[in-house]
Amino acid sequence: MKKGILILAGIFAMTFVSCKEDAAKKVKEENVEMAEGRDAKNTDFPVMSFAKTEHDFGTINEGDVVEHKFEFTNTGKAPLVIVSAKGSCGCTVPQWPKDPIAPGAKGEMLVKFNSSGKPNQQTKQVTITANTETGKEIIKIKASVTPKAKPVSGTPVSK
Repeated sequence: MKKGILILAGIFAMTFVSCKEDAAKKVKEENVEMAEGRDAKNTDFPVMSFAKTEHDFGTINEGDVVEHKFEFTNTGKAPLVIVSAKGSCGCTVPQWPKDPIAPGAKGEMLVKFNSSGKPNQQTKQVTITANTETGKEIIKIKASVTPKAKPVSGTPVSK
């Protein structure tokens, strides 16, 4: 009963304080045209040009930790700032430059892959958030991980 009253009070409060006007009607057309013109002129974005966007480690053993440096160049017209880089799982850890990369300058992104508990074919990606025009860049790694041999159960252990 108390929960029902609290839920109704919450719904009433949200209804009472919610916006009743259509926000789209408040947008001035001349402001939209001005913003479109301004944004069309801004072509000075940094561009991350990678030497290659995918690396194959080949066949590795389960438990191996391997790494690869992805080299890139800022071929844009503005300094490149990498905000973050995240692997598609905890086994893939990227390291990136924290300082801005000037136009024409080179940089490296180190990607480490820990194959523990990751047998068979593995494909992982790193999503890079930066001040490029798209805002996101993706690089990939892959490996064929040879599983660890598992002990056969029921076999007596020799001493």
